[in-house]
Amino acid sequence: MNHRPFEDWLLEDQRLTSDEERELQAHLRVCTSCAAIAESNLALHSTRMVSPTEGFVPRFEMRLAENRKAMRIRQIIGTTIFVLAGFALLYWFASPFIQEVMRSPADWITNVVGYFLFIVTSVQALSEVSHVFTHLLSDFISPIGWLVILFLVSGLGVVEVLSIWQFTRTPQGV
Repeated sequence: MNHRPFEDWLLEDQRLTSDEERELQAHLRVCTSCAAIAESNLALHSTRMVSPTEGFVPRFEMRLAENRKAMRIRQIIGTTIFVLAGFALLYWFASPFIQEVMRSPADWITNVVGYFLFIVTSVQALSEVSHVFTHLLSDFISPIGWLVILFLVSGLGVVEVLSIWQFTRTPQGV
């Protein structure tokens, strides 16, 4: 037996047409489950509403304010513990490096300057190699060949942009 529309009509307290009302009454005569729901619904609607006791609203608002204040304090304490634990973990990982730097700042400064000079000279060497390489390639590849290479690289760029767009867009609809 299909109870679905009858249960919905009983539980949602919606106005029924005369045909729906007749169908519901006929169903309630044969279905004990729906009749129990209708009886419970009738009992709930026949009870009178009781107003809250005197001072309920101020007490409730005061308790709500206290709960909010306690929650705010718990959040502050939790955030403080989280930040302090993060700093402790960072110090634990970084302390050997900090001690090494403090032990001999001259060695540290010398190493930093050496790395900086290494990077600068490496960039200069790579630019010289690329300059020589492009001069050699310009002798071997014709202007039409360069256009073909340019179009291929541009096409690959367009394909990459479209694939990134495809994977990052939010699907619309269902």
